[in-house]
Amino acid sequence: MAVSCLCLSTNLTVTPSPKSRKLKYKQNPLNSTLKSLSKSGKLDEALQLLLESDQSKTPHSESYATFLNACISRKSLDHGQTLYLHLLESEDKRDLLKSHILKSKFITLFSACGQLDEARRVFRHGIEQMGYVPESVYVAMAIGFSKNRNFREALIIYWEMLSRGIEPGNFAFSVALKACSGLSDIRNGRAVHAQIIKAGEESDQVVYNALLKLYSEGGNFDEVIKVFDDMPDRNVATWNALVAGCVKRDQVFEALEMFRKMQRKKVGFSRVSLTIVLPICAHLTALYFGKEVHGQIIKSAECPDVLLMNSLLDMYAKCAAMEYCRKVFDEMRSKDLTTWNTLINGYAINGRMAEAVAAFEKMVEAGVKADEVTFISLLSGFSHAGMANEGQILFDRMSSEFEVEPNLEHYACLVDMLGRAGRIEDALGVVKRMPMKPSGSIWGSLLNSCRLYDYVTLAEVVAKVLFEIEPTNPGNYVMLSNIYANAGMWDKVKSVRELMEKRGIKKEAGCSWVQIRDKIHSFVAGGAFELRNSGEYRQKWEELTEEMEKKGYIPDTGVVLHDIDEEMKVEWVCGHSERLATVFALIHAGPGLPIRITKNLRVCADCHNWMKHASTVSQRKIIVRDTNRFHHFENGKCSCNDYW
Repeated sequence: MAVSCLCLSTNLTVTPSPKSRKLKYKQNPLNSTLKSLSKSGKLDEALQLLLESDQSKTPHSESYATFLNACISRKSLDHGQTLYLHLLESEDKRDLLKSHILKSKFITLFSACGQLDEARRVFRHGIEQMGYVPESVYVAMAIGFSKNRNFREALIIYWEMLSRGIEPGNFAFSVALKACSGLSDIRNGRAVHAQIIKAGEESDQVVYNALLKLYSEGGNFDEVIKVFDDMPDRNVATWNALVAGCVKRDQVFEALEMFRKMQRKKVGFSRVSLTIVLPICAHLTALYFGKEVHGQIIKSAECPDVLLMNSLLDMYAKCAAMEYCRKVFDEMRSKDLTTWNTLINGYAINGRMAEAVAAFEKMVEAGVKADEVTFISLLSGFSHAGMANEGQILFDRMSSEFEVEPNLEHYACLVDMLGRAGRIEDALGVVKRMPMKPSGSIWGSLLNSCRLYDYVTLAEVVAKVLFEIEPTNPGNYVMLSNIYANAGMWDKVKSVRELMEKRGIKKEAGCSWVQIRDKIHSFVAGGAFELRNSGEYRQKWEELTEEMEKKGYIPDTGVVLHDIDEEMKVEWVCGHSERLATVFALIHAGPGLPIRITKNLRVCADCHNWMKHASTVSQRKIIVRDTNRFHHFENGKCSCNDYW
């Protein structure tokens, strides 16, 4: 008796003797056999036992659950359907369908196999007669809808559960929040958040991460920060959501800083982390950060997949580091169409069309079928390289040889290509003959061609069309104003500016950024007064100007679209953001290192000329990425051959 009391008070477990274990097995060997067969994947044999069992040998519901778990893991719909019909038709076993556990398992199986109607029937069957239905059954149905991207139905199930007086827990909260994210439904998301706050249960990591995703995808970054600050624990998924939230708001600098902070706190990273940060590095031309990420990929024990490696390729291509891009490409064991397209586009945007064409030919030889993206990269590259004849030949081969029908973007490339080459009549002919209605980008290409060749009358006709189909695009107004300014038609320049003011359209300010060591520095046109007034900046600027003037550089004030005196025009040109970034980099970057600058607008003609002279005087390679392409300046020459 004393021993018995001791066992109860100390929660000790008495291990049964071998004899008692053997006796227990003899009493119900069916359950053990069923579990063994299910776990080993012998579903046919397990199902047969379940179907043949009579009332005296009915298996435990736990055995049915084990069998259904095996069906779920293997997505074996046939086995699950057969068992469900058997239970439904068996009077002695029909009550098993009232089991909350089995009902949830059947719902999960049918949902995982894409059979939502069957899952819904299982959910609804007998639910009114069951009395209390636990949260787990509703959650199983909501998850089924959510995983099949039927978010509205998932949310309806959640609200139905609440209407029946069932208290939601963390599982239900996380499913409801994911459904709200899928629907971009902030209103309902806030309602779920309020219920979470009122609930007695402590929210887990999954719920917090779902809240972060909801608010970050909805652009409510203030809410994201509040949720983040309230979290007792933060894992990799939490930080990923925060970084992704910054990206969603176009706060790419902040996103990169958040990732750096995540690294400093030694949180670690996941594949998702890297696929988020690599496009940021590509966008900012942050090559050194991108190289750090590459190093982490190499050190990781997990083998990177094609998606991650494609992001790495794209980062190197958009940082103008094609040697690294090619090396990564050559070392990739598995390549898909995106891999080839990324390499081809990398060569094209960096003005290396011979290598782009060679990569395309190798892709075709490898049996990889080109798609629309492949030809957009090549045609755009031909356009910027002044290779109109080659581009037109490729355009004609698209449908006849490669079975890719040209779309609007391909026609836009063709029109741009012909217009840049001065073949404006041919470009207009393409616009008239094309089988679909011309887009804004096509008319924009024509307007740019008018700018290049001073076609004022045609520019006015094209601009009128653009103002109708893209009334809020500031680039069109600026381009027309530029055309008028080049023609000395200052009254027309003024009228365009007044039209912009009337319509509330503002010209985007020129902005450039450059990475120096572990920090990215940004500059706005006409800004950086403190820097420009500093002694080191003035000294470097004067040295550059003196040497550049000796080499024959004369400022081209024609790029200034204001009717002001020449001295003021020179001052304006000198304050362009890419020049500020270049001089800053020449002061602070290590000796001999290439300077990589990114600009949010097209480089003007005078800055292009200035960069060529700056590369000669400083003996530095200067790489500028504008909205159109890369310009590699070295020894007084540009990779675009002054054709951009």
